[in-house]
Amino acid sequence: MNMQEIGEFKYPNRKPILLIIIVVIIGVIGFRWYKGGYKILEKNKSGHWSCSIFHRNNKPVEIVPQASIRKPAEQKVQPVQTALTNQPAVVNTDTNWNADIREAIALEDGKSFVNARKKYLELLKKTVDSKVREEIEHRLGKINIDLILTPTAMPEKQEYVVRAGDSLEKIAKKYGTTVDLIHKSNLLSSHVIKAGDRLMVLAGKFAIKVSKARNDMCVTLNDEFFCRYGVGTGKFGKTPVGVFVVNDKIKEPVWWRPDGREIPFGDPENILGTRWMSIKASGADTPDVKGYGIHGTWDETSIGKAESAGCIRMKNSEVEQLFVMVPVGTVVTITEQ
Repeated sequence: MNMQEIGEFKYPNRKPILLIIIVVIIGVIGFRWYKGGYKILEKNKSGHWSCSIFHRNNKPVEIVPQASIRKPAEQKVQPVQTALTNQPAVVNTDTNWNADIREAIALEDGKSFVNARKKYLELLKKTVDSKVREEIEHRLGKINIDLILTPTAMPEKQEYVVRAGDSLEKIAKKYGTTVDLIHKSNLLSSHVIKAGDRLMVLAGKFAIKVSKARNDMCVTLNDEFFCRYGVGTGKFGKTPVGVFVVNDKIKEPVWWRPDGREIPFGDPENILGTRWMSIKASGADTPDVKGYGIHGTWDETSIGKAESAGCIRMKNSEVEQLFVMVPVGTVVTITEQ
């Protein structure tokens, strides 16, 4: 066989192999393209090798090898979240301030209510931020109500040993509190007491301030914040302003309509709710108005609005709390702002 024959013999055998290779390559590329794209290995801007997948829509998705992934920057510690509002309890980012809030919440969570109360009162005097104050007041109000309506000791309470001839009425009058509060806070089963019984009795003094602009009521104990309630006030500014005192308290009150008709307690038309506390003027410049007071309501949608005929409306559950705590003679200040 000469060289020409060898060449002729090899030539026809090479051509099919090359064609097969070309067809396979085209097929692989086509298959890749059909399935979603093809890959290109290249260096990215940071100098690391990365693999890009080019899809039919020509939008690459970069896959960065593990070695090129950088550790993200450390996240800043977020303010304390509260279970009550799910909002930051601390807007101020000062570290010491955050620490104070955390300390107060920890004391509250640990049921060290007297210490938590003291801490919250301190914080309330420091801050001017409205959202922070609102959160502190909410927590402080709950603690104060729990303390005063249970036998738990607190600075404003005194231990009293019942003497012969004593009654809840006499003890309440002596300390300037209410029979209901002594009864409820000491978990008494009846109003009968005997010599030698030990009672925790509130010796502090409540005061009430109502804001017509905010439609709220701030209750203080010995001139310090105690709790805040939402209220309804008179439409067209009918609620009088000035200094008043509570001069009567009635449970399950009857309402007398303007036309003189008596509407018994429990009747849907009775607008006074479950409690009534009448007020009378005591300030020198306060008008001597009649028929005004603080009462409950069956229509809680009116709370926070100026919709009453002039009286101060409260939720029934909250006016019942207030009724237990404040005695006749409690000062009530009503302001426009």
